[in-house]
Amino acid sequence: MKAILDHVGIAVGDLPAALAFYRDALGLEIEASEEVASQRVRAHFVPVGQSSLELLEATAPDSPIARYLDQRGPGLHHITLRVDDIRATLAHLTLRGIRLIDAEPRAGAEGALVAFIHPSSAQGVLVEIKQSRVASRKSSVTRYTVGNLELISLCDGFFHLDGGAMFGTVPKTLWEKRTPADARNRITLAMRPLVVRGARTMIIDAGLGDKENEKFNEIYGVERARNLDHTLAEAGLSPDDIEIVLATHLHFDHAGGFTMRDASGRLRPRFPRAQYIVRRGEWEDATHPHERNRASYFLDNYVPLADAGVLQLVDDDQTIMPGVSVRRTGGHTMHHQMAVIESGGRTAAFVADLMPTTAHLGEAWIMGYDLYPMDSLAAKKAFLKEAVEREMLVFFEHDPVVAAGRIAEQNGKRTIRPH
Repeated sequence: MKAILDHVGIAVGDLPAALAFYRDALGLEIEASEEVASQRVRAHFVPVGQSSLELLEATAPDSPIARYLDQRGPGLHHITLRVDDIRATLAHLTLRGIRLIDAEPRAGAEGALVAFIHPSSAQGVLVEIKQSRVASRKSSVTRYTVGNLELISLCDGFFHLDGGAMFGTVPKTLWEKRTPADARNRITLAMRPLVVRGARTMIIDAGLGDKENEKFNEIYGVERARNLDHTLAEAGLSPDDIEIVLATHLHFDHAGGFTMRDASGRLRPRFPRAQYIVRRGEWEDATHPHERNRASYFLDNYVPLADAGVLQLVDDDQTIMPGVSVRRTGGHTMHHQMAVIESGGRTAAFVADLMPTTAHLGEAWIMGYDLYPMDSLAAKKAFLKEAVEREMLVFFEHDPVVAAGRIAEQNGKRTIRPH
């Protein structure tokens, strides 16, 4: 078991005074706060080198932090050690007779799993064990209802991209606290296609598929031991059940699963009964790649669709099937689009690479991969405002842990509540 210091928790009774010291006097940057509803506490992270300080503010009088402040006043509350596998760590500690407050891990800040060790076993120090959101990634099938529509989030496995490229101009000291990188500076990303069942059965995007070679899989750290075939079956579906395949865009991690090789090695549509819907401008860009985008467009993923006569090109924002429409966002690619799902007075959005993970909530947290970043910024700002106002259920295609959540805003700060 290898443990790394993640952060030090400090209970604060007077947040403005704490900010005056850590932010104003010491010049440290305070990240956006996060409310942990289960603990009735608001956490304010302060990056300090490879670790951070966590300023803990009670949000209710019966909060553990409120009780701590009543008994001891403000000050050091706990230290947090990060581990790769929290359940294995807890089992190891139990075997060694360590007294635990939490025998099972629970949800903590930043999408992590946490558990506390009793101070009596740690020389009077309250020790928190933490497993980061990447380590606790999920590939399960999750179901949602929006009006009369059923939404099923699937998974085609995981892959890894450079963290710096995924967060563009955001410094690593900020993004690595939310999404830790591996030794090659890569972060873990999921591939989460979404099935919409209503008048017809649609799938939005289809992950990477299985056509790439070992060198590609090693470069991108592809993990598809559990993939779209498994999660489709778990959802009670087969490729034959899909009637519409909707592409947000044609990059390999979204459109690779559109085609497959049959026993003879011939490329054919993966969903044999489906019509594939692609934005015309995206099709033109993908079939005429240039130096800047060639690494993301693979012709084998979509040209066979045209050859098979199952391709439909759309020019404008429009309804694809009752309750599902497309809206061009641009930014990531010139013709990148999102899907808006509406039924029974409720709304959901599959935003694809406009906001690939929950860590990209900040307006300026935009990928270096985006070809038109200022377009991304404009589209993202408009969408975030709408998502809050309409209480949208938002699907995050690449988040390794959270398939969907709602964006809330309080006192000018936005947070995501996983659904």
